[in-house]
Amino acid sequence: MRFHGVRLLVEDFAGCFHFYRDVMGFTPGWGEPTSTYASFRVHGGPGLSLFRRNLQADAVGTAHLPAHVPQQDRALLAFQVEDLEAAVAELAARGAWFVTEPRAYPDWTIRAAYLRDPDGNLLEIWTDLPQSQWSDSVAAEAARYRQNEADV
Repeated sequence: MRFHGVRLLVEDFAGCFHFYRDVMGFTPGWGEPTSTYASFRVHGGPGLSLFRRNLQADAVGTAHLPAHVPQQDRALLAFQVEDLEAAVAELAARGAWFVTEPRAYPDWTIRAAYLRDPDGNLLEIWTDLPQSQWSDSVAAEAARYRQNEADV
């Protein structure tokens, strides 16, 4: 298992995007102020990403909870694995409490399962989805980013 980075679950996505890009000086690798997800290259460390909090709450079943109490997640630790089902089984055997089963998220280009640490912090265990399983809108966005990189 490899530590992937920190994802902040935010309400003011555009404001946070501008802060991490403009104030902190991190280089966006994906996303823009109007997106639902953005990743930043952080020199000398793991990546930092932003995600709209309400979308993550939908994925882990906490959308019905108030947004400003400890139960509404503000961040998660994301860990990339080669074999999601094997990683979930291994962690469950060690006593991990999963809040979701492994599931494909075509709009996010991943297959993921979610669990919590003893303090209630949210962790994501994920693997890439084959591009053939991405949603049409994400595939089109990825093609646009590839074209932009080729133009630079």
